[in-house]
Amino acid sequence: MNKPAPENALSPHIPGHLNSYPRFIWRMMVMATEGNWLFYAWMIGLSAIALVGLNAWATQVTMGMGVTNMTDHVSWGLYIANFTFMVGLAAGGVMMVIPAYLYHDHDMHDVVIIGELLAIAAIVMCISFVVVDLGRPDRFWHMLPGIGKFHFPVSMLTWDVIVLNGYLLLNLHICGYLLYKRYRGERPNPKFYIPVVFLSIGWAISIHTVTAFLYQGLGGRPFWNTALLAPRFLTSAFVSGPAFIILALEAIRYLSDYKVGDGAIRILVNIMRVTILINLLMLASEVFTEFYTGGSHTAAAHYLYFGLHGHNALVPWIWSSIALTILAAILLMRPNVTQHPVMLILACGLAFAGIWIEKGMGLIIPGFIPSTLHEIVEYTPNGIEWRVTAGIWAAGLMIYTIAIRVAMPIFSGEVSLEKDAEKHA
Repeated sequence: MNKPAPENALSPHIPGHLNSYPRFIWRMMVMATEGNWLFYAWMIGLSAIALVGLNAWATQVTMGMGVTNMTDHVSWGLYIANFTFMVGLAAGGVMMVIPAYLYHDHDMHDVVIIGELLAIAAIVMCISFVVVDLGRPDRFWHMLPGIGKFHFPVSMLTWDVIVLNGYLLLNLHICGYLLYKRYRGERPNPKFYIPVVFLSIGWAISIHTVTAFLYQGLGGRPFWNTALLAPRFLTSAFVSGPAFIILALEAIRYLSDYKVGDGAIRILVNIMRVTILINLLMLASEVFTEFYTGGSHTAAAHYLYFGLHGHNALVPWIWSSIALTILAAILLMRPNVTQHPVMLILACGLAFAGIWIEKGMGLIIPGFIPSTLHEIVEYTPNGIEWRVTAGIWAAGLMIYTIAIRVAMPIFSGEVSLEKDAEKHA
């Protein structure tokens, strides 16, 4: 991709910041609606799914949470399961930032915006899943500081609110500033974004750590009371995040004219090779602890892996997750996997699906079964929950698609203020 021009390379007829910023916003809005037939088909399909999800959520708000399969025994279901996964996906976006800025990798610098934009879309989806999980979303103001009771720093939920919204703002600043400077053909001033980049690296780790602490701190749920939960969260995030980014880079490579270097993909594959093995090791360690030590606190693990007293709704989920992750690890260990795009895409897809099951249905649901009264009330998502979930995923993919559609022409130099000025001169 083209490197940004030095600041003194600007033509004298280009307007100043006050005039160019509205033009920059307008240019982004125009590019967000331009594309070929495949782009329009993709966006129309996602829009249809998002509208179906919106309709299902409207039904849920009107009729109450009773239309879902969640109960007093299992009060966190598919929504919070997806929320947990999406937090990891947002944190995984930092895998593009660390090599680019800490190790000055030039291949990663050209595509680092892909990870930053993924973090933005994932955080928006995180917040959406929390909102749809609220029985009365209109009462969210009760936790706003100064209006309601925020309960900071006592409540872990307030920490989660801070780190998620803070991470969203950090990435919005980084992406917005870099894109605007590229559009103007100027070199970004390191003082205005480098400190924020390093802050976002630590913040990415904190968002998933705080989420893990939220579960670990619930003493009545022994399935989550493990010191390995936070490290497992981070490790799995550094599998799912790079996996999704590789899929996005491959799509950009084959569906557009933008050149994506092999160096960035090789780095992400090497990261996945290490983290997926560590994730499997941590999983094996927890399984050994649960089943070798025994005791009444292992009932949830027994229910998850082998069923309990004839109840086994989650058994197919967790064993499918383990099989998918192991198969992905085998494919990723092949020395020449980066030279075979189909194999690489398959490996990333398997790893992504395996982590989604493990951190969703394999983590959140068994924490409630058996209940604190030792009752077994099984949970499986119903049609309303699946439609709402699909709608949020579709909306998130729309945001990410539009963001990539806008960012890549600016980063490649195809769209700039100077070229726009020449067209209208």
